[in-house]
Amino acid sequence: MSTKGHVVLVDAFGTARFYPPEFRKAGYACVRVQSSPDQPEILASGLDLSLYEDNILHTGDFEETLRAVSAYEPVAVMAGHEFGVPFADRLSEALGLPTNGTALSAARRDKFTMIETIKAAGLRGARQLRATSADELEAWHREHGGRVVVKPLSSAGNDGIRFCDTPEDSAAAFRELTGADNLFSRINEGVVAQEYLFGGEYMVNTVSRDGRHHVTDIIATSRLSVNGVHDISNSVHLLPRRGDAQDQLVPYALSVLDALGVRHGPAHIELKLTPEGPVLIEMGARICGGDLPYYVRLATGESPFDWAVDAYVRPERFHERYEQDYTIKQHFASVGLVSPTTGQLAGLRHIEEIKKLESFYDFSQFVPAGGRLVPTTDDLTYVGFVRLFHEMQEVVMRDIGTIHYLDGEGMYELAGEE
Repeated sequence: MSTKGHVVLVDAFGTARFYPPEFRKAGYACVRVQSSPDQPEILASGLDLSLYEDNILHTGDFEETLRAVSAYEPVAVMAGHEFGVPFADRLSEALGLPTNGTALSAARRDKFTMIETIKAAGLRGARQLRATSADELEAWHREHGGRVVVKPLSSAGNDGIRFCDTPEDSAAAFRELTGADNLFSRINEGVVAQEYLFGGEYMVNTVSRDGRHHVTDIIATSRLSVNGVHDISNSVHLLPRRGDAQDQLVPYALSVLDALGVRHGPAHIELKLTPEGPVLIEMGARICGGDLPYYVRLATGESPFDWAVDAYVRPERFHERYEQDYTIKQHFASVGLVSPTTGQLAGLRHIEEIKKLESFYDFSQFVPAGGRLVPTTDDLTYVGFVRLFHEMQEVVMRDIGTIHYLDGEGMYELAGEE
């Protein structure tokens, strides 16, 4: 089949699998670039290379990789995952394609540099420290007081996040994280400590072209403190484009994009709405994970995938309508099942009751019967997700509450229990 051209996806994992079919509809084939020979095992699971015309492996010689990519005369290069953001910047810049460039690559990847960069641009950001020793971090925490969040400089998916109420806790977190492997099977080379911010947590997802930004969706989270972790998300739900919270979040989020040099492509911005206004948690210059963009399309009729296709291969269409607000056709939520215990899972006692809820859409179970159950502490240890859709927001919100009520110790039947 003839194509209009090729789009290069760097380190396409997980949610990025939806890109090739969408670009194909627009007449473009996708080529995958793998930025490192030793791709993280946790990301490579389920990777389908048949979606791509080629999989170019970068083994360290950038000029060689550049020649291999150039042979396809690509019209665009974009990151398929957080892991691939810096290499996508480098490759798109070298090819002279629409690019966010390399000048601020570190600010889009290193969590400490990210916050310092937006503060230098006049935006509010958390007090923080790039910790070089446990003693330094302990002293900093003691000086500032309150709760502190300690996390790796570069990771994703809540990996390695520690909520520390005492200076001693912070020092222990530093020792635990420094030198340990992160989500990407890379050694943590540094730790950042930030003040804990009180307020609701939100996600603003965008797609940009030539510095013009379109908001594809705004998602609110509900959270709880469980299993020794503060603020673990147990559900998310799609918000209308306009509202009191949204009207505060969006201007700040778009200013974050400008401060971090995001001019092209998707971005995923995580924010706290504090009493003093929005504050950045972190930003990723890539599509939102967890397959949420797929469900956003079902809810609104369009998703970040559709907007990314326009941004990269139909820019005139993007520019004509980037200021349009999305509208909700079906209200949507995703509810995580949060395990409180350890053991061999025999079954989920209330799952059939959940499937009878009016807004029930589907259920993905990650720990099968007979599998090992562990307490949920991060994005990798949820037992599963229930997705809800309904024309009425009230029905979705009610069913979120029902699932939260049913989830807990009574949900999980363990092998050997009487």
